[in-house]
Amino acid sequence: MRRRLRNAYLSTVVSISLVLLLVGVAAMLLVNAKSVSNYFKENMRISVMMKSDVSDAETMEYQETLDAMHFVRGTEFISKAQGTAELEQMLGEGFLSVFETSPVPASIDVTLQADYVSPDSLAIVKAAIAESPLVDEVEYQQSLIEALNANLRKISIVLAVFIGLLLFISYVLINNTVRLSIFSRRFTIHTMKLVGATRSFIRAPFLIRAVFQGLFSACIAVLCLIGILFYLRGQFQQLFEIFSAQMLLAVIGIVLVSGMLICVVSTWFAVNRLVSLSKDDLYY
Repeated sequence: MRRRLRNAYLSTVVSISLVLLLVGVAAMLLVNAKSVSNYFKENMRISVMMKSDVSDAETMEYQETLDAMHFVRGTEFISKAQGTAELEQMLGEGFLSVFETSPVPASIDVTLQADYVSPDSLAIVKAAIAESPLVDEVEYQQSLIEALNANLRKISIVLAVFIGLLLFISYVLINNTVRLSIFSRRFTIHTMKLVGATRSFIRAPFLIRAVFQGLFSACIAVLCLIGILFYLRGQFQQLFEIFSAQMLLAVIGIVLVSGMLICVVSTWFAVNRLVSLSKDDLYY
C-alpha cells in the first residue's frame, strides 16, 4: 500500500511539474515581452549624413553632441574612408573613377531609446538632429518603422491570448490531477468524518501536503526551465541580451507561487466536495 501511495504521489508531482513548466514558459514570455519589443526597437538605426565639406574630426565632435541627447541610445561613427570602402564593396572599385574626389560623406549611425521609435517621435528626433549646420540629411526607413510597430502590436495581442489560454489549461490540468489524487483517499476522509472530525481538521493535513507538493513540483519545474534556458543560451547567445537576472527571479517566483496556490485551492475544493458526499456516493 505504501509503495502504491508513493508511486501515486510521485506521478502527481511529475504531472504538476510538467504543467508548471508550461506556466514558467508562459511567464518568461509575459515578463520579457516588453524587453523583446524594446530590443527590436533599439536596434533600428537612423543615418545622419554630414555635409560633404565636413571633416571626420568635425563629425566626431558632433557625435559627442548626439550622445548627449536624451533620446539617443548609442552612436557609431563612419568615416569617409570607411563609407567609401563599403560602397566600393557594393558597387565595385571602378565606380569612383568618374569622380575627382570621393562623393561619400562622413556619417553617424544612431540608435534611439525604444520609446522614441515611432513615427511621431521620429519626426521630432529628425528635426532636432537636422538643426545642426553640419548635417546634410537624416535618413531612416519610415515603412520599416511602421511595419515594426504594427507587427509588435499584433504579436502582443496574440501572445496575450496564448498566455491566457495556457494559464487556464495549466490550472485545469493541475486541478484535475490534485482532485484525482485526493479522490483515491475518499474512504480515509469518510472514516475521519465518521469519528467526528470537523471539516477544518480533515482539510488541514491535505492542505499542508498540498503546499509541499506544489512547492516540490515548482522546484522541479524551475530546475527544468533553467536547464532549458542554459541550453538555449548556448544556441542563441544574442537572445539572452534581452533577459536579466531580475526577470528570471520574477519568473521563478511566479512558478513557485502558482504551484503552491493552485495545489492548495484545488485541494480545498476537492476535500470539501468529498466531505459532503454520502457513503453511497463514494463508490461512484
